[in-house]
Amino acid sequence: MAHSQPHSRPARPLVALGMLGTQLDLGSTNKRWEKWRPTVGLCQQPDMLVSRLELLTGSKWTDLRKQVSADIAQVSPETKVVPHTMDIRDPWDFEEAYAALLAFAAKYPFDPDREDYVVHITTGTHVIQICLFLLVESRRIPARLVQTSPPHRSSDPAGTAKIIDLDLTKYASLASRFAREHRDAINTLKSGIRTRNKAFNRTIQDIEHVAANAIDPMLLLGPTGAGKSQLAKRIYELKHARHLAMGPFIEVNCATLRGDSAMSTLFGHRKGAYTGAASDRAGLLKAADKGVLFLDEVGELGLDEQAMLLRALEEKRFLPLGSDEETQSDFQLIAGTNRDLYIDARAGRFREDLLARINLWTFRLPALRDRREDIAPNIEYELDQYAARTGKSVRFTTEASEQYLAFAQTPQATWAGNFRDLSASVTRLATLAEGGRITPTIVDHEITRLNAAWHASQLDSSLATPQASFADSADAAILTRAMGTRAQSIDRFDAVQLAEVLRVCTRARTLSEAGRELFAISRTTKASVNDADRLRKYLARFGLTWDTLPRD
Repeated sequence: MAHSQPHSRPARPLVALGMLGTQLDLGSTNKRWEKWRPTVGLCQQPDMLVSRLELLTGSKWTDLRKQVSADIAQVSPETKVVPHTMDIRDPWDFEEAYAALLAFAAKYPFDPDREDYVVHITTGTHVIQICLFLLVESRRIPARLVQTSPPHRSSDPAGTAKIIDLDLTKYASLASRFAREHRDAINTLKSGIRTRNKAFNRTIQDIEHVAANAIDPMLLLGPTGAGKSQLAKRIYELKHARHLAMGPFIEVNCATLRGDSAMSTLFGHRKGAYTGAASDRAGLLKAADKGVLFLDEVGELGLDEQAMLLRALEEKRFLPLGSDEETQSDFQLIAGTNRDLYIDARAGRFREDLLARINLWTFRLPALRDRREDIAPNIEYELDQYAARTGKSVRFTTEASEQYLAFAQTPQATWAGNFRDLSASVTRLATLAEGGRITPTIVDHEITRLNAAWHASQLDSSLATPQASFADSADAAILTRAMGTRAQSIDRFDAVQLAEVLRVCTRARTLSEAGRELFAISRTTKASVNDADRLRKYLARFGLTWDTLPRD
């Protein structure tokens, strides 16, 4: 028979909570003192006096509980055993076990100011042990964890006990590892480019957290060429590494889908569903099962496809074209668009219920012209990419580098195609570089090429404007930004003029400066002018004030 050992009494009573071990705690003959029994051993530790043991047992284990309690009284007379009946029908059922233990914790009169608590996690099923861990980690039970182990080399059946500290900040190597994984994930999302733009860095931080912790739809906003497609692929890689998406990454540009082809491409079809449907087709939603589906330019989908997509998101089920049987697909959605879906929804071009469903996590990617401080590292990145594709290492001369960067960072460089323009430009420079050196002459030719291309693009846009829908125009966008839904009530004649006034105001530093620019011609014919007052009155006609106007 084991004997009690001297204890050093702690400043506050130590209270232990634990399950009765229906297998490990068994024993009724004298030989039981020769084996390790975790609940009894917990109360035999020489440097840990348990003042009270809250022992959780099933009602059918009353005899074993009485035996264990009697044995504890012999080895540790200072320990009071308090039994609690807890009948868990299936101790391997996580939901049932957690609910029972949570209910116990909610009713138990914990008093951390007067008592210290430990939770014994050696006994019970693995599910019960996990539940106890979670309750302690979440502070539903204000305790530390204690793990008992059988003796290794000694013959003392008390075994050993070890406190498990859940304060991860004390584990320097773990904290360092978590920080390194976080940095690696951020670096992955930025394609390895050290961005210097604070706003973009914050956006990437948020995207990393959401991608690693949620499976809800994500919406990426930004102009064409801002990098939505590349970012979506990086998000998938992060999810795949964290085991949040085990299927493939499927990408489709919705702007290329029309009519029956759109339905078939996304949702699949049965043979004979329409002319040309010679065989069954699974569709991209099915292909993305357990993975990630990236719908670029989602605003280009027709209303019928939008309705089907909404149901597929909510129910994970959809009906292929020409089929009477539904198909299942558990995919995660990333949507991208360069359109204002709110304007489209008000105009009836985009379903409001679908927008509400995909708008839970929305992130806006800035245009390259809004990230000019990132042009230099992106140039280096594109040169590295060129080297990886071609096996040729190309670099700028010092003079050429300064010349190209000076041009690239000026307002005159519009970068209409954003990072696509920059990538194409660097590729042309590298291809024309003789001996692997980009010279000022090559840069001169490239700057001329870029300016000509952007001028032609602007000319094409201005020629197309009269035929385009005003709701889709830049004028409508700036009015909506300043006035919200009130912009829809303005006659187009006034809207065009007001939009130009707002453009000047958003880039001017003061009301007077904006007035001088707007009335530069008429003010020359007046002896006394007050441009600021004249502009203030004009804005007031539309319910606007200088202080409330948006700024660039």
